[in-house]
Amino acid sequence: MARHKTIPDEAVLDTILETLRETGPAGLTFARAAKACGLSPATLVQRYGDREALLEATLLRAWDRLDEETEAADRETPPTPAGAVAFLMRLMPAASAEEAATDGLLLLREDVRNPVLRSRGAVWGHRIADALGRRLSVEVEEGKRLGWQMASIWQGAHIWWAFTRERPAEEAIRDALEAWMERALDGGGGTAS
Repeated sequence: MARHKTIPDEAVLDTILETLRETGPAGLTFARAAKACGLSPATLVQRYGDREALLEATLLRAWDRLDEETEAADRETPPTPAGAVAFLMRLMPAASAEEAATDGLLLLREDVRNPVLRSRGAVWGHRIADALGRRLSVEVEEGKRLGWQMASIWQGAHIWWAFTRERPAEEAIRDALEAWMERALDGGGGTAS
């Protein structure tokens, strides 16, 4: 007879994700994961198999959480150009800018290397571009183009902020987005109102 899980997978993976952010992917072991979540290493092996499967499951859980945050931001920010900026700023709050620019890059490396995780990232990128595009243009194709550009500006602004640190993250990233948007929408026509 199978035993019931005392701690659901989501709770286990959420706890392991916090450990993963501290140790980086190379530092994740079953012993560390077990200590963090309160299950034995043997139980984790039964649930996930090997370390690579545990790492993948943890990062897939992180994608699930990001998908939930993205859907909420899409629902709750206005369908306007200003809403596009608010949408992105909500997905990367200033409080997490430091972690995202440093330790978060280690997790991103794993996402890019693993085909399953890379696929999730690509789907998310399309979702972001679509959400932005609907806020930037009434024309679908123009919206896609602008959405991808704005997403690229957002990520680039975050990376360059991490190097320069001349101003607070939220201010620097917001200013970069608004400056790009002013130029992109000024000459583009077909903008959403």
